[in-house]
Amino acid sequence: MNNIQVNFSIKDLENLTGIKAHTIRIWEKRYNLLKPNRTDTNIRHYSLASFQKLLNISYLNNHGIKISKIANLTEDEIPAKVREIASRSKIEDHALNALKMAMMNFDQISFYNTYNQLIETKSFSEIFYTVFLPLLNEIGLLWQTNTITPAHEHFLSVHIKQKILINIERIQSLEPKPSSKTFVLFLPENEIHDIGLLFINYQLRSKGYHTLFLGESVPMESLKDLLEFFKDITFISYFTVFPEAEDIPDYINKFNLLLLHKENTKLFLLGNKLINLETLVLPKKVTTFNSIENLVKDL
Repeated sequence: MNNIQVNFSIKDLENLTGIKAHTIRIWEKRYNLLKPNRTDTNIRHYSLASFQKLLNISYLNNHGIKISKIANLTEDEIPAKVREIASRSKIEDHALNALKMAMMNFDQISFYNTYNQLIETKSFSEIFYTVFLPLLNEIGLLWQTNTITPAHEHFLSVHIKQKILINIERIQSLEPKPSSKTFVLFLPENEIHDIGLLFINYQLRSKGYHTLFLGESVPMESLKDLLEFFKDITFISYFTVFPEAEDIPDYINKFNLLLLHKENTKLFLLGNKLINLETLVLPKKVTTFNSIENLVKDL
C-alpha cells in the first residue's frame, strides 16, 4: 500500500518546485523563509505547509518580487500577494501550482475550483495544452524520482480524464463529416496511459471526424476485424511506456504487414518512447508526430 506523503526531503522540494536545494538552504539561512524539521541525524525534512509556502515564494519571485521583500511578508500576506498577482497575470502559472498542491493534498475540491476558474476564460483545449499537458509531463518526472507516489499520479490523471470524457460527451451528438475516413484510436498491449489518446479523440470529434476509441492494451491481431467494416482507416496509437524501445521497430514492421496492406490505411504514432527513434526508417504508411498539436494541425 502507498503511504500518503506528508514530509518531504530537500531533494523532493527541489523536484516539486524547480528551486535548487542550494537556493532553498540560502533562503532558510539568510531570510528564515522556511523552518524545516530535523531527524535525529540532523537531516532536514519539510511539511506540506512548507511545500505550499515554497511554491508561493517561487511564484512571487518569478513575477519579479525580490526574496528580501518576500521575507518581510507575514505568513498570511504571502498567499494574499500570490492571489493579487494571479488575478492580473497569466492564470496558467498559478493554476499549475494550485493543481500540484491539490494533488499533494488529495484535495478534489481544490482541483474542481481551479478548473472552474480556468474554464471561465479558456476553452477546454487551451486548458489541456497550457495547463494539463505541462502538469502531466512534470508529474511523470516526479514519479520517476520517487518524489510522489502512484496514488498522487492516479489522483491527478483520473480527474483530468474525467474532464476529457465530460467534454467528449458534450459533442457526441455532432454528426461526423460526410466522409468514409475512420480514425481508430488504440494503445498497444500492456500500455495503459490513455489521457493523450483520449484528448486526441476529443479533438478529432470536435472537428467532426468519425472515431472509434478502443482504449488500453489492444492486441494488434484483433485490429484486423476492423478492415472488414471500414474502407479508409487511420490508426492512431500512443507509446508512453510500451512497447520497449528495442521492440518498436519490430512492432511497426509487423503492424505494417498485418494491417496496412490495404490501399486506404495509415498509422499515426506519438509518445515519449519514439523520442530516441528519430533515425528509424518508417514504412511509407506510418507517420510519427512529436506532439498532439502537430497531429491535429496536419489533419
